Amino acid sequence: MECIADLHLHSRYAMACSEQLTPEGIDQAAREKGIQVVATGDFTHPKWFSELRSKLRETSEGSGVYALNGSSTGTRFVLESEVCTIFEDNTGRTRKIHHVILAPSMEIAEHANLALSRYGNLGSDGRPVLNGLTPAGLVEELMGISRDIFIFPAHLWTPWFGALGEFSGFDSIEEAYADQAGNIHAYETGLSSDPPMNWTVSKLDRYAILSCSDAHSLPKMGREAVVLDLDHKSMTFNDLTTKIRDKELRMTVEFYPEEGKYHYDGHRNCNVSMSPEESKKYNDRCPRCGKKVTVGVMHRVAELADRQAGERPSNAVPYVHAIPLQEVVAYVTRKSTVSQYVKATYLKLIERFGSEFNVLLSAGTEQIAEVDKELARAIRIVREDRAHIVPGYDGNFGIIDIFNQVKEEKESGTQKRISEF
Repeated sequence: MECIADLHLHSRYAMACSEQLTPEGIDQAAREKGIQVVATGDFTHPKWFSELRSKLRETSEGSGVYALNGSSTGTRFVLESEVCTIFEDNTGRTRKIHHVILAPSMEIAEHANLALSRYGNLGSDGRPVLNGLTPAGLVEELMGISRDIFIFPAHLWTPWFGALGEFSGFDSIEEAYADQAGNIHAYETGLSSDPPMNWTVSKLDRYAILSCSDAHSLPKMGREAVVLDLDHKSMTFNDLTTKIRDKELRMTVEFYPEEGKYHYDGHRNCNVSMSPEESKKYNDRCPRCGKKVTVGVMHRVAELADRQAGERPSNAVPYVHAIPLQEVVAYVTRKSTVSQYVKATYLKLIERFGSEFNVLLSAGTEQIAEVDKELARAIRIVREDRAHIVPGYDGNFGIIDIFNQVKEEKESGTQKRISEF
């Protein structure tokens, strides 16, 4: 049986996250979206962990998979948290790397929390900062608790906190995790890259590509996900992690990387966005103020690439691009994603077609057209990988323009802005 999994998100205890991210809210949103397996987020936070312990029940003894109030039919939860290790490299420079941790049981998660609490205040944020702990040190600590704990780099290419980001100080996962790299079996691509970009870096072939939402609110859940051949009702934690270790993923569902907020190079304060080629012309400096731009994911991947774009590794897993349904509805109707009209239309589609993923990936566009012809047209374009996105940069998300209605000279402002200098 097939299941869709989102293995990285947050709770209401994480900074800048929605109050609606409760166990009940996550369960309901997962049902609407068609996600069968979802991460809990933030198990390292004491209050959230206490809530998880009180509201989730293991589906069967020793499974490491949980359900809200022990439901036999509901969403399956796996214990997950993101942490930030802050440390000095051998030059004395401070480095910050984010990691995702999946724990195989409440008991092991509790032991992990106790060990990690020595490095920082776990109650300060759902995404705690661990001081003086290297990536290798983090893995060593966790492997000493349980070899079943599963760790992977979060949003690998993000400039500020990705293990291979512009400011990480590392050019490979092996370099980042040193003598513990053998315990890393996967990495999260992040919203600003997709599999074809990652395939250009042959060093990454040995790792499974994981696509996860890193959601800070319920509507963002499932904006990226993995599809596996598993029966979510009977699966165990080890079933899940074994599939990942063996790279036995059926497919990943990808954000258009252009929509990610670090895809292009740029300088937000000056409203300057540049492709890597344009950025190189200015020596990676802002043509308006002269300061160094934030080098985006597209640029950083190209720096480490040893294959041509379009080359595909022999073990590559299929993927599809998708745009969250509420964003598509908002685009077509020219309304805000939080408007009542968009919410009502979204729920109408869910009621008719069963789930968001069914609407985005499977439902007949003729049937969708019965609800809204322009929506059906938009979904067809997205499925055919023809959606136009104005690239995001330096913390600004990209702008959806599915029908490519923005005139070329105003497309992103990039060409116009660059030509002004």
